[in-house]
This record gives sequence, structure tokens and C-alpha cells, in this order.
Amino acid sequence: MIPHDTLPANPLAITVIPGDGIGPELIHSAVEVMLGAAALLDMPLAFTEESAGAGTFERTGSALLPGALDRLRAADGVLKGPVGLPGVRNADGTEAGLLGGLLRLGLDTFANVRPIRLRAGVTSVTRFEPGSIDYVIVRENTEGLYLSRGAGVRNHHAAVDQLMITRVGTERIVRFAFETARQRQGAPADGLRRVTCVDKSNVLRSFALFREVFDEVAEDYPDIIADHMYADAAGHALVMQPGRFDVLVMENFLGDILSDVGAATVGGLGMCPSGNIGTDTSYFEPIHGSAPLIAGKDLANPTSQILSAAMLLRSCGRDACARVIEGAVDRAFGEGALSVLAGGSPAGGTAAATAAIVQRLRD
Repeated sequence: MIPHDTLPANPLAITVIPGDGIGPELIHSAVEVMLGAAALLDMPLAFTEESAGAGTFERTGSALLPGALDRLRAADGVLKGPVGLPGVRNADGTEAGLLGGLLRLGLDTFANVRPIRLRAGVTSVTRFEPGSIDYVIVRENTEGLYLSRGAGVRNHHAAVDQLMITRVGTERIVRFAFETARQRQGAPADGLRRVTCVDKSNVLRSFALFREVFDEVAEDYPDIIADHMYADAAGHALVMQPGRFDVLVMENFLGDILSDVGAATVGGLGMCPSGNIGTDTSYFEPIHGSAPLIAGKDLANPTSQILSAAMLLRSCGRDACARVIEGAVDRAFGEGALSVLAGGSPAGGTAAATAAIVQRLRD
């Protein structure tokens, strides 16, 4: 799947995790696009593969192979395909082979960055115009409700999972969100740089702490509007008034849910990339799952994986290459060469969608 041609000295070293289900197909598409863009800019790339996920769990009893975290840290960039298979389960009934907790905690990638943007030529279930939806969800990635993954308590009659929010964890994710807003052009509706704190501080003490820390950090950013919204109201507003949002910051579980709500307004999950950002290591992946029912059928939308690759390149300082890829995606949709059918599959299939993007890299 990955080309092994001899490359010039000092290429950008990228590790790919093909994953499960449609993951290998999507990684193949992304690598093809990355190589095409890199060739235009005479930028050498070198790819290695890391086996991980549900298939690896079935073969070895572990979702990650020994030494995997060290190998991922050593790479210049990590591109991950979706993982997980519904039939691969732990004894407690939870899905085995998932990597979220292993990678996010193991690599301390504390910020999950999910851009939500409506592109020209993309059909959405809502009636907003291209450019009117353009915001970033910044999701705390290492604590919150998902910190209870594998640590909950249950018996035949009841189960308990604990939600933990810490001051230090909240401060660093909120600061990350404000710094992200400083790099953007503001909300589409009014052009104002704004960070919206999304929580349920009216109900839970943990979220009250999150909001308290948010307000403290906001004082260091007088140039950015500090905004508040309860999670249920935010879900409503993401559909009714998405143009008011610039950057939203929230706890892990809320970010998982609300980013999928936002994806529905911009063409579906297959349109949305993400980055898991840490101080020293980051990795990039689509926000959707492995969709095993359509695996190998040339039905998966590669856009989210390809845009995740562009995010990776930008994180490595290859802004020009990232812009080439993003521009090709925009032109493929804008010119009608690439479209997404109801249900999320690209017209013509995965390979045709990838080809449409590759053909526009030179434009």
C-alpha cells in the first residue's frame, strides 16, 4: 500500500496507522494525495506503517504493539486511520482495539482540534451558504468523562463512570483555545474573534470548575471575546446559528458529541478532519469510525482523511503543501468533480474521489 521508492536525504518521516474497516483505504488515498502535493513542491516524504487497532488486538491481544508509543514519538508526523470493529469486545462488553485512550494519554495529546467548515459545492442537510459555517471545536482530550475508560465500576444492577476535570488540564486546553482564536479571522457572522465555553455548569460541579478556570484564563486575552453556553443550547445553536461561532472549547465527552452535530451541517462526518495535539507529539485522523460494513467496497469518503493529512503537514511546518491539498479539495467540490451522496459516500467511489483531488493539485 505504501510506496517504498528510494527518497532523497532527510525526508519528512511520517508514520501511518492504517487501522480497521475503511481505514486502510482512506490511508491509501491520503498518502496518494500527499505524495502528489509533495512532488509539486520537491518535498520528500518517507512513510512507515504501525499496526494498531482492533485487528491488531485480535492477533496479539493488544491494540498497540510493544514500543509503539516510542516509535510514534520519533516520527515527524503521525496519520491515523479509523479503528475499531464492533465484534471485537473486552470481557466487560466495551469495544476492544480502540486507540483513543492509549494514544491520547500515552502521548499526552491534550487538545483535540476539530475544524468544522462548509465548503463550496458540498451538499448539506441545512441551508447555509458556503463560508457561513467555519469554526473550530477544541476538545479536552485527556480527562473528563472518558478518563473513566476501563475504570468504571459495575455489577449486574448498576454501573458508575466518573467524570474528572482538573484545574491544570482545563487551563491548558482553554489557553490553547484562545491561542487558536488569535490565529483565526473570527466568526463568519460578525468577524469577531470569540471563544465559547461549552459546559453544564448549572448542573455539575466539575463543569462549574471548568467554567471558573475558563473565566480566569480569559482575562489574559482581552482581545478575544469570552462567551458561555450550556451544552444543550450549544447543540441547538450549532444547527440554528452556526455562523456565530469561532472557537468552542469543552470537555472530552461533550466535544465528541457536539463535533458530530456540527459535521452534519457541513456534509457529514466524512468531511471533517481532526488533530490530537500535544506539547511534543501530535497525530491526525478523521473524526468518524471504521465503518466495517462498507470496507473494501470503494464507498468511503476520503475527504476527512485527506484534510487530516493537510493538518499534519501544517503542524510540521509544511504550510505550502497543506495549502496545495486543501485547495485541491476545495476545487474538486467547487467544480462538481467531487460530490457526496446521501449517506456519505462519494459519487463514483473512493478511488474516483481521490483521483479528482489529485488531478487538481496542480491547479
